[in-house]
Amino acid sequence: MHLFAYAGSPRPASRRVATRITVALVAAVALFGAAPLSTARAAPLSYVSLGDSYTSAPAVLPPAPNAPLDCLQSAVNYPHLVAAALGLTLSDRSCSGATTADMTSPQYPDQPPQFNALKPTTGVVTVGIGGNDDQLFISALVACSTTDALDVLNLGTPCKSLFGSYFLNHVNADGPVVGQAIGTIHTRSPAAKVFVIGYPEILPQRGNCYPQLTLTTGDVAYLNQLEMALNAMLQREATAHGATFVDTFAASVGHDACQAEGTRWVEPIVPGTDAFPVHPNARGEAADALAVESALHTAGF
Repeated sequence: MHLFAYAGSPRPASRRVATRITVALVAAVALFGAAPLSTARAAPLSYVSLGDSYTSAPAVLPPAPNAPLDCLQSAVNYPHLVAAALGLTLSDRSCSGATTADMTSPQYPDQPPQFNALKPTTGVVTVGIGGNDDQLFISALVACSTTDALDVLNLGTPCKSLFGSYFLNHVNADGPVVGQAIGTIHTRSPAAKVFVIGYPEILPQRGNCYPQLTLTTGDVAYLNQLEMALNAMLQREATAHGATFVDTFAASVGHDACQAEGTRWVEPIVPGTDAFPVHPNARGEAADALAVESALHTAGF
């Protein structure tokens, strides 16, 4: 929750101006009558949420009503929380497993292209994509967890030694694709403010937590560098294409998947609460919502 208060009292001159305006308004209402309530209230701002499973929040209960079942969308993911907090009319098209390609092509028969939700009247767009392009997250995590699975002595960087810059090269290659997607959002919804949402901390800054995550300390650092490179790419593309990048990583440090239940915002391979493995839980979605709300407040919403 964000509370803004103005401290101090207006200057005397300001009081006189405010009094005159009030008197004028009262006189106008008396002369012409008050406007009907239905026309006095502005319509809620239209908010479209786009993204992958870190946005849709699979297995975080309760499920979102009316969302496609195969998208595994939660009713308490960050788009729903932001819309409720700021009074926005939400169209949440986020879907588990979505890639940038699913913005313009159907992901499932019951899930049309996510960009179909964009209208000329859309006021706010959030988009959280990139982690699934080239199966980046799942490929890196499975590859490293498998490579390190028998390294119970926590020796070296087996995954980094095997894959080197392979995953990082994919991140860099995906940058123009993400940039093009942001540009298309502006084209379809020219009046909208666009916010690109980063990914929160998944792994600890130091050490490891074998066997909750079967990674050596060295390969935890290797995957951390990969995620930071992904977030840096998303920030560059957002800046280059007139969007605002929302950093969810900084606030999440210390709430990674290796932490105790009740502290972590991302679950390990075997979740201890309602969430998919290596995905945000309800606390993580709530934290992301606060970061997005702060960004929208800064932008004037």
